[in-house]
Formats: sequence, structure tokens, C-alpha cells
Amino acid sequence: MARWESALHELASQRRGRLLGFASMLAGPSDAEDLVQEAIVATFSRGRGFDDVAQAEAYVRKAIASRYVDRVRSQSADRRRAERVAPVEAVPDASEQVAVRVTLREALPHLSARERACVTLRYLSEMSVRETAQALGLSEGAVKRYTSDGIRALNALIGTDEPEDVGETAAVVSMKGGAR
Repeated sequence: MARWESALHELASQRRGRLLGFASMLAGPSDAEDLVQEAIVATFSRGRGFDDVAQAEAYVRKAIASRYVDRVRSQSADRRRAERVAPVEAVPDASEQVAVRVTLREALPHLSARERACVTLRYLSEMSVRETAQALGLSEGAVKRYTSDGIRALNALIGTDEPEDVGETAAVVSMKGGAR
């Protein structure tokens, strides 16, 4: 058995726990095993000759620390690159959207069944006038009329002034600006 093979065998069998503990202190328990494995492979793949196991262990510890520092630097560089490529956008405050949905949920039952169905399908399910008409078995003109009446009623109920335009690109009822 070559000298490095005996050092590797003794290191793996007797000192592995200490190496894992050291790696855990650096990177945490989830990455420790990988760090130790990478360091041992890097150390012994070149056939280095060590005078004793203590010297091999010291070298592996340095390799663990080097690999840990390399990982941290790499992750930091990756984050910086990602921020340059795709800047983090501000997360909108969801509380306003939730309040609008609650207000709409409370107001919708006050509409007639057809108004409620047309407004819900057109704006909350994002269906076109034609799709809504087909789904409800109505003419496109009737869908536009019920939708317009429904938006007018919702505006009165929740105090908004959303346009009653029910064309294909009409704005979603109070979803943008919230309840006013």
C-alpha cells in the first residue's frame, strides 16, 4: 500500500468526524459532507506524500476552508450578476388588493344574477365579450349591457368611478386602484 493510501485510510476511518465537525462549523451541517469529500478528493487525487496523518489532516482542513471561501465568493458573485441582469423589483403591498377583493366580494351579491355573471366572467375570469356571451347563452350586446350596468352598480356600491366601457380592453373593476 502506498504511503498516501494508508494516510487516506486512516484519515477517513479515524479523523473523518473531526473533519465533518470543522466543515459544519464553517458551512453548516447540510454542506459539511460535500466539503469534506471535495477536500479529500482534491488532496489525495494528486498523490501527495504526507509524513503522517496529522499532516494530511491539516492539509485537508485547509482545503475545506479554501473550498468554503470559494463557494461563498461564487454565490456572492452569482447574486451580484443576477441583480445586474434582473434588478429586484419592489413587491407591491398586497393588503390593498386584498381589501379590494373583499369589497368586491361583498358588493357582487347586490347585482342581479346576469350582471354578476357578466362582470365576473369578463373581469375576474378575463373572458372576452364573445366568450362570455357563449358561456352564458346571451348575445354580445346583452353581455355588454349587463356588464355596463354591473359596473355602474358596483361603482355606486363601493364608491369608485371606474369607466363603464365594456369593450374588449376595458379596465378591471377597481382592481388597479383599490376601493376609494
